[in-house]
Amino acid sequence: MRLTLDAPQSIALNAGVPTAFPRVNSYVLLPNEAGATVGLVSRIWVTEAGPVSSDDRFVALPFPTRRLAVTPVGTLLLDGENYQLERGVTALPGVGDIALIPSASQLKSIVEGNGEDRRLLLGTAPFGNNSRVMVDPDKLFGRHLAVLGNTGSGKSCTVAGLVRWSMEAAQAQMSEKVGPRSRFIILDPNGEYGAAFQGDYKNVRRFVVGKEEGAVSLAVPAWLWNGQEWSAFTDAKPGSQRPLLLKSLRTLRNAMVGDDAFLGLMRRTVGGHLTLLRQMRAGYPQSVQEWRDNKSLAEQLAGIASGLRSDRDKLDDQSYMELRAALTSVAGHIEGVLAGKEWSPGKYNTFQQTDIDQPISWLADDLLPLLPLEATYELGEDNPTEFDISALPIRLNEMAIAQGSGAVQHVEPLVNRIEVMLSDSRMRPIVSPEPGSISLLDFLAGFLGDDSSHRQVVIVDLSLVPSDVVHIAVSVIARLTFEALQRYRKANAKPLPTTIVLEEAHTFVRKDGEYGLSAPAADTCRQTFERVAREGRKFGLGLVLSSQRPSELSPTVLAQCNSFLLHRLVNDTDQALVRKLVPDALGELLGELPTLPSQQAILLGWAAPLPVLVRMRDLPKHQRPQSDDPDYWDVWTRKVDRPVNWQPIVEDWQT
Repeated sequence: MRLTLDAPQSIALNAGVPTAFPRVNSYVLLPNEAGATVGLVSRIWVTEAGPVSSDDRFVALPFPTRRLAVTPVGTLLLDGENYQLERGVTALPGVGDIALIPSASQLKSIVEGNGEDRRLLLGTAPFGNNSRVMVDPDKLFGRHLAVLGNTGSGKSCTVAGLVRWSMEAAQAQMSEKVGPRSRFIILDPNGEYGAAFQGDYKNVRRFVVGKEEGAVSLAVPAWLWNGQEWSAFTDAKPGSQRPLLLKSLRTLRNAMVGDDAFLGLMRRTVGGHLTLLRQMRAGYPQSVQEWRDNKSLAEQLAGIASGLRSDRDKLDDQSYMELRAALTSVAGHIEGVLAGKEWSPGKYNTFQQTDIDQPISWLADDLLPLLPLEATYELGEDNPTEFDISALPIRLNEMAIAQGSGAVQHVEPLVNRIEVMLSDSRMRPIVSPEPGSISLLDFLAGFLGDDSSHRQVVIVDLSLVPSDVVHIAVSVIARLTFEALQRYRKANAKPLPTTIVLEEAHTFVRKDGEYGLSAPAADTCRQTFERVAREGRKFGLGLVLSSQRPSELSPTVLAQCNSFLLHRLVNDTDQALVRKLVPDALGELLGELPTLPSQQAILLGWAAPLPVLVRMRDLPKHQRPQSDDPDYWDVWTRKVDRPVNWQPIVEDWQT
């Protein structure tokens, strides 16, 4: 678009009030038969124009002319005495059409939106005559939001403000004095948000590692983990480690919920023992010809006997007297066979054919008929039923011994990792709290609230969670929230609106697996949030991602974000990634990202009728996250006192 010579140079006085023009990210109107096409100025430059006249009596000298690159972004309609903004462009301008500077009322309609969009005040538009920028929370949170920007750009204050301003706007619309029924779960890896909501809202709960006044101890019990999360934590390989781990989890979960499920699982276990022994019998004598094979059979028989006795101890004395007696008898007979062949600890004479036939007969004839053909109810390894976590290493060893073929060596790394977790004083309170101290109902009520104890904001301080389990803990919290909301909608035919706020999102939804030993856990965490991003909207679960490195985020998660608040971004790779997320026509609008001052951001996407530069609302200092830059100079010059006493820190650290 070319500006005429009489167009304003810097300030327009013909728009009702003095208006800065021309400016990048400002608006112009292009009248047409439908109303006026709203154009967003993306670039301004000066070019050399041709001569004014071709008359030979004049010297043809070039002269400069100003030009604008304008991106059509919407249509402004006149509805009675008011203006109505519509998404999309119904008529494009033609050659020679004029452009107008919007008036104050027109700018207000462009920036503030219409009707239900005017619910949540974010800030003002510096290039929109400081009109208020308002959005609809249903659009902002319902289809996921990404807040992106470098450190110090105001990103954390924006996130804290979004939560606070949303609750304030909801409270203002309520006639009752009770608080709004908002649900925000803030996953805070740096412990920044603890003080941002203190004292203002009574229904704020903060989870921390250890004990702290006014906070709740964070517990993500390992019995809540599903099979994938257990496999990721132990780094179980798919060959033999993962099947044995999942089988052990199923056994322990079913042992806690009822005899029918446990008996059905026991029948399948005995059937598995019989299959292995019959394969050994079919290959005799070659199957025990080598000393390694002979030793493997001995280990398998020892594992079967140990497993039978362990199962017997889980059954009630009075109700299952006959089955308990059979388990004891068969285990004793098998141990007798082993005792007769063992000539030195761990060394056995060659097993004969009858040494294999007898255990097969005892299992098939004496034990199997006492077990039900089918379980009426059985739990899978993913069911969140409480079990004794300390029994898992023992059960894994029993399963491995019963399988034979060196399986014990395969599960040894898994057993060691679980035992280290249970013995680590940092991890044990989080993953293995006192039995019965927390139930699934307690967990859901703590994070999502219920009718008797509603939670407006839940802050999960992850700053002291050990790196070995932090990705698993975040994955479990997000997955259980998602699955709980799935079941809520199924039971109530309506979703329960909930928002998960993920700070430092590049840590938990990283696109690559460069995490060293924690790579499987990080990959599981990423997959959980990718599922939430893809499917969460249907069940009322929204995501707010906050990150300073968008180029490191999962493309799947970013692609599902329909709204963006873009603060200052200096890195070329991050800028290129953000440009790919917006339509090609809007790519040039992001040229200001490296120079945006703090507290300013570009809002675009589903929540904004048109892309707009926003100066975010002010937050009082006591409402801001604790993410200020370190005050080096004031400390160096002793302008502020910063005493150092390591004793209480060391005591807390070591205990």
